[in-house]
Amino acid sequence: MAAFQTATSRGVPSLMRPGPAFPLSLVLLLGSGLFPALSFAGETLAATRDLTATATGLTALGLFVLAYLLVMAEEFTHLRKSKPVILAAGVIWAMIALAYRDSGDSHIVEAAVRHNLLEYAELMLFLLVAMTYINAMDERKVFAALRSWLIKKGFSLRQLFWITGLLAFFISPVADNLTTALLMCAVVLAVGGKDPRFVLVACINIVVAANAGGAFSPFGDITTLMVWQKNIQTPEGVIDFWAFFSLFVPALVNWLVPALLMSLTVSRNKPDTDEAPVRMKFGGSIIIGLFLATIVTAVSFHSALHLPPVVGMLTGLSYLQFFGFYLKMRERRRRLEQNDTIGSRAAFDVFRHVARAEWDTLLFFYGVVVCVGGLGFIGYLALVSQVMYTGWGPTEANIAVGLLSSVIDNIPVMFAVLTMLPDMSEGQWLLVTLTAGVGGSLLSIGSAAGVALMGQARGIYTFFGHLKWTPVIALGYAASIAVHFWINAHLFD
Repeated sequence: MAAFQTATSRGVPSLMRPGPAFPLSLVLLLGSGLFPALSFAGETLAATRDLTATATGLTALGLFVLAYLLVMAEEFTHLRKSKPVILAAGVIWAMIALAYRDSGDSHIVEAAVRHNLLEYAELMLFLLVAMTYINAMDERKVFAALRSWLIKKGFSLRQLFWITGLLAFFISPVADNLTTALLMCAVVLAVGGKDPRFVLVACINIVVAANAGGAFSPFGDITTLMVWQKNIQTPEGVIDFWAFFSLFVPALVNWLVPALLMSLTVSRNKPDTDEAPVRMKFGGSIIIGLFLATIVTAVSFHSALHLPPVVGMLTGLSYLQFFGFYLKMRERRRRLEQNDTIGSRAAFDVFRHVARAEWDTLLFFYGVVVCVGGLGFIGYLALVSQVMYTGWGPTEANIAVGLLSSVIDNIPVMFAVLTMLPDMSEGQWLLVTLTAGVGGSLLSIGSAAGVALMGQARGIYTFFGHLKWTPVIALGYAASIAVHFWINAHLFD
């Protein structure tokens, strides 16, 4: 996974704020219909030309590398990551169009761009619904109330280490790994902030748990959502919804191995805290239920009706809109009863939560999808596929994808794999899903959760502090792969 933008101290931010080496964590890439361009790639392959060794191809590749270097440097330059990739996307396709114009094949380029845009539109709308729900729960103080409850229970530091890790592992499959990690880190800082050694290992534990938890659910990470969405384009399937849960045990092992070793360094002392309790606002639990109902709707639309999951997600957004209307009317009645003509309490507004979505992230995805689509159209992805999946073999290639995702954003890496569409068994597709999801835990800059916590626990949870535990995390990475080969051996046939 790549690195997300440094988190602010204002509490739990909106869902998914990627940054420098954009890894990410939401929450969340649900829906098998998000990538229609992938099927298009095979259909038009014969009509495209190999431009990899031409000035057009080399310049396009150079532009993408330059743009991604600027993305990785966001933490230092403060240049939003969406800007360079959007510019690179436009220039790359303009160069491709010029290369095809003289031969009269411009319609091929136009069709390819339209498929990329459709792919992005479905992805953007899907994520927008998820972000809106997370923002609504944040406004209803759902996360703040959970944090307050944990703080007031009086757990020891070691108990808190395990509780925050366990919650991160089981919340991230539904919410995104970034929001989950920030919530758990807030608990750690509030209770054990005076013990830097505890905060460091607890933050590492949260990052590993959040990334591992997102790897076994189609909703847990953008890469898992990508793979699930790919299924609707190929009825014979890449991975269907329920198959992802075959990764539960490997993902659990990925977290437990380093957690067991790190927990030995954590004190059993009980810290003191005097933080005031926080109560959830009216409607918070109902919004949680509506979000779960939205997920069920998306899955049902895909499984039973063979519709793109994004249609189910948008249908689920209407649930929140109707409930938001009820909350607004309820608030208005209360103001009239209390003769509050000024309206000191802000009414619930769904579109305010839509506006709070991380638009820089959504536009970054546009740049990634269109840039990688352009490089694939030029012929570079076919070249990489030949080297990795034919030369090395699928197992070695898929393990390398995980290692690569600890440095480079896992979104373009996974999208490239899906665009290459190597001929692999279901077990190998699950393997690359696992490694792309948990590989970002190897470095603090390798995932959205890691980058965000470096900002939230600034000076305590650092790159080099995480690096000291990388061998232990790598042991969990290797163990999860071994367990996957062992318990899912029948899927490799």
